[in-house]
Amino acid sequence: MSLAAGDLREMAVGVLQTAEPRAKAAAARAVCQALEANDLAWPSPWPAAVPDDTPARPDRPELVAPGKTPRRRLGSVEGRIALLHAVAHIEFNAIDLAFDMAVRFGGDAAIAPQARLDFLTDWIRIGDDEARHFGLIADRLETLGAAYGDLPAHDGLWDAARATGKDVAARLAIAPLVLEARGLDVTPGMIDRLVSAGDTISADILKIIYADEVGHVAAGMRWFKHVCAVAGIEPEARYHSLVQQYYRGGLKPPFNTDARDRARFPEEYYLPLAATGAPLA
Repeated sequence: MSLAAGDLREMAVGVLQTAEPRAKAAAARAVCQALEANDLAWPSPWPAAVPDDTPARPDRPELVAPGKTPRRRLGSVEGRIALLHAVAHIEFNAIDLAFDMAVRFGGDAAIAPQARLDFLTDWIRIGDDEARHFGLIADRLETLGAAYGDLPAHDGLWDAARATGKDVAARLAIAPLVLEARGLDVTPGMIDRLVSAGDTISADILKIIYADEVGHVAAGMRWFKHVCAVAGIEPEARYHSLVQQYYRGGLKPPFNTDARDRARFPEEYYLPLAATGAPLA
C-alpha cells in the first residue's frame, strides 16, 4: 500500500538535508527502493517550495580552491587515494545534484504535467546510481587506509548548481550535459592509468561508474530536449546560449565522441563551442 501523498518529496528532501556521507547515500538508496516498490505516492501538484541552495554537508572534507586539491602520481598508494578521493567527492555531490533536480524542478512548468512522474523517476534512479557509486569508492578508500573527507576538495560542482537553480534548462545543460559529459571524456584515461599502476580493483569500479554515466548523460539530453520542446525553443541553439552564459570553464577537447554518441549527445551541440573557445556572455 502506498504511503501518504507527499512522502516521495519528503524523503527526497530528507536526502538533501542529510549531512553524513554514508547516511546521505543510504537515504538516497532508500528513496529509490521505495519508489521501485510502489511504496511512495507522488504529490500532485508538486509543492512550489524549493530546497536550500546548498544541501547539508559534513564538516570534512575541507573545501578549497580547485587548484589547491591534491594531485599525485598514480604509481603510489597516496596518488591513487588522491584520485579516488576526488571521484568520491564528485559522486557525493552528484547524489545531491540528482535529488535537487527532482525536488527543485519536479513541478516546474517547463516539464509537461504528463511527463513529471517520469522526470522524477529518472532523477531518483540517477541519484540511486550516484549513491551506489559513492559507496563503492568509499569502500575502496577504506581498503587503501583512507576515508572520504581525509583530503581537501573543491565546491565547483555545487557552484554550478547554485548558478542554475532558477532554470531547469540551464541546470540540465550544465550538470549532465557539460559536467557529467566531461566525465565520459576523462574516465577512460583514468581507468587506463589505474590499470597501468596495477590497481585493477579501482579501475573496475571506475568502469561501473563510466557505464552508468552514459545513461545519465542520455537522460540529461532527453529532458533538455523535452523542456525546449515545451517552451517551443530550438534545443541546439539554446544549449549553446546556456553554456556560454553559465559555464566559465569552456568546453575543452578531446571529446569521447563514442560515449557521447551512445548517450545520444550529438557533436553539433558541443563541437561548435569548443571550436570557438566557448565565448562567454
